[in-house]
Amino acid sequence: MLFPGLSWEQFKTLEPMLDIPGVRLSFLDGILEIQKKAGRKDEIAKGRIGALVETYLLNAGFGYTPTGSLTLENESRQVKCEADKSYELGTDRERPDLAIEVVVTSGGIDKLKPYKRLQIPEVWFWENSRLSLYALRQQALA
Repeated sequence: MLFPGLSWEQFKTLEPMLDIPGVRLSFLDGILEIQKKAGRKDEIAKGRIGALVETYLLNAGFGYTPTGSLTLENESRQVKCEADKSYELGTDRERPDLAIEVVVTSGGIDKLKPYKRLQIPEVWFWENSRLSLYALRQQALA
C-alpha cells in the first residue's frame, strides 16, 4: 500500500503507530510504503544468499560484520528503508557496504533509489528467482 504526499514529520508521527509485527515500512520523497514482510520462501532465499556471501567472505579472508535487516534512514534525504540482509566489510562502518533485498512485490517505491541516496556501495536484488547486482559508481557520490 502506498500513501503519497506525506512530510518527513508526518511519516515519523505515523511510524510508531504502524510498528506491527510482520509489517515493513519504507519512505521515499513523501511516499510511505507499507508492505507485508517476507514469507517462508523469501526467508529461505535470504538465508541461502547470506550463507553464500558469508562463505565467500570467510574463504577470501575479508573481515566483515553481518548487520542483518538493518533499518537505514536519513531525514535530509527523505528516505527510510530496511534491507533483508546487510554487511559491513570491516567493522564500525557508518553504513553497510552490501545490502540484499528479496523482492516479493512489484510496484511501489523504486527499490534501488533509497540505497543510492543512502550511498550504499552495493545492492543485490533477488526477484523472480534471479539475482541482480548493482554497484554505486564514484561519480554518483558527489
